[in-house]
Amino acid sequence: MRRLISLLATAATLAAAPTLAQDLTAITGGRVLTGTSVIENGTVVIQNGRIVSVGTGAAPSGARVIDAQGAVVTPGLVAVDAGLGASEISSVGGSDDLSNSANTISASFDVSYGLDPWSFTLPVARLGGITRAVVIPNHPGSGGGDGHSHHVDDSDFAGVGSAGLQSPSLFAGQASVIHLAAGTDILVRPRIAMVAPFGEAGAGIAGGARGAQFVQFKETLAEVRLYARNRAAYDRAAVRDLSLSRADLEALIPVANGDMPLIVTVRRAADILQVLRLADEEDIDLILDGADEGWLVASQIAAADVPVLLNPIDNLPGSLETRAARMENAAVLNAAGVVIAIKGNGVHRAREARFNAGNAVSHGLPFEAAIAALTVNPARIFGMGGQFGELRAGAAADVVVWDGDPLEPLSSVTAQFINGQEQTLNSRQILLRDRYRNGGRPAGGLPLAYGN
Repeated sequence: MRRLISLLATAATLAAAPTLAQDLTAITGGRVLTGTSVIENGTVVIQNGRIVSVGTGAAPSGARVIDAQGAVVTPGLVAVDAGLGASEISSVGGSDDLSNSANTISASFDVSYGLDPWSFTLPVARLGGITRAVVIPNHPGSGGGDGHSHHVDDSDFAGVGSAGLQSPSLFAGQASVIHLAAGTDILVRPRIAMVAPFGEAGAGIAGGARGAQFVQFKETLAEVRLYARNRAAYDRAAVRDLSLSRADLEALIPVANGDMPLIVTVRRAADILQVLRLADEEDIDLILDGADEGWLVASQIAAADVPVLLNPIDNLPGSLETRAARMENAAVLNAAGVVIAIKGNGVHRAREARFNAGNAVSHGLPFEAAIAALTVNPARIFGMGGQFGELRAGAAADVVVWDGDPLEPLSSVTAQFINGQEQTLNSRQILLRDRYRNGGRPAGGLPLAYGN
């Protein structure tokens, strides 16, 4: 019991630690990577949670000054397809709120209600320079925030459920944006995008063939539009039976109207082309997730003005739909003009997104494009450009100071601000290391695990 109380107290300390914010702060002398440009010997001024200015001038009078001479200053990194704050241990169901199997709640599944600001995963991600995250529901076939395998098994699919509703549905639920600052309210914006699997996973849901999924998807959108035009008739039971619950139909109206982007997990080049055609036919706003073979159809993705969330180190075929995966995927897509965002490796390894970006640079992606793929691009992809992910006047003061190249694994964060509040550079792992680094035995006493 004492050990449980100790762990809970540690979580509370990490989430509710007092911030170290100053009213006016200037970070001076560093190599400033704004997300869109590079400023040598730059100065970033922060006040009231916002960036006041970015340039080469001196620090304002009366400002607290952080000397970043010889350091690198970047916007806070933005994790995409991350389960941060919504999953603690994927194998412990009660701590994982990233997926849902109820056939009456699919598209309407909202991950924002399961967010935990006391999650141990958040301080660890902060130590990797992450200040914001897009939390995306998991589904069969996804890389997912929880880092599940891409492999699709027949046991993932249950066919038609009770009352004739889709079970599982073609839709996994709605994503949210969070910030990682210590405190009790991490939600920035809920219901920012809808999520759906295509390719092998989507085929399995629809009955085993890709063609079946596309027909079912189009029919589902037709039902959503029918419902939206006839809500009153639906209430009187004067509309034919529909394949989704009312909650799911309501949730999909913004997708059908083109007001909410649809994140589509798709990997094979042929599937990508079919999804692009589908989006054009249905006039929906699309974001590709995965796109392992995207380099084969980079020009078509760029022509459709569709962004891509990808992991550039997915280069070995785990199935036939990724047989052409290669490490140059990010570089080829970027060169074609596709806006890309680089993902990490799951909840507990979200901080590795910067390592993945470094690998992409070693395979042809320009350094500046890699920084953009971790910062400004994710914000723009999800309709929040200028609000975070970029060092510019008026943006949220999410600023990270590094002791070296942020894409170099040995570089560390030396100072970090989220919404202008300086964050403690600590985590449960560091606290446990410090507690037990000397064997955990105070002079003449029991190991600390048995103490208070």
